Amino acid sequence: MSQVDLFRTAGALPQAWSSHALGDVGTARVKVLRMDGTPVPEEAHGGAEALVVLDGRLELTVEGADLSVGPGELYLVPAGARHTVREGSRGTLLIVEPAAG
Repeated sequence: MSQVDLFRTAGALPQAWSSHALGDVGTARVKVLRMDGTPVPEEAHGGAEALVVLDGRLELTVEGADLSVGPGELYLVPAGARHTVREGSRGTLLIVEPAAG
């Protein structure tokens, strides 16, 4: 699979915040998901991750600081950083993270 309609793929997912792995590039996994306004509990990961908002808005709290990521913007979450998605996050999100070994 080399060409993917990201909006169609995210829209076809059975539920929001249920990501779909599009594939691996080197040691990174590329995923897409649909945000529906509901918050997501705090988490932290062993590796850094890139969050790319394709449309809508991602409301984040990272290490206690609130920020908003809009369409066409990228936020790089450092490895080990505590982060949570706040209520009101809606749209399509592309995630690039370390692939599971």
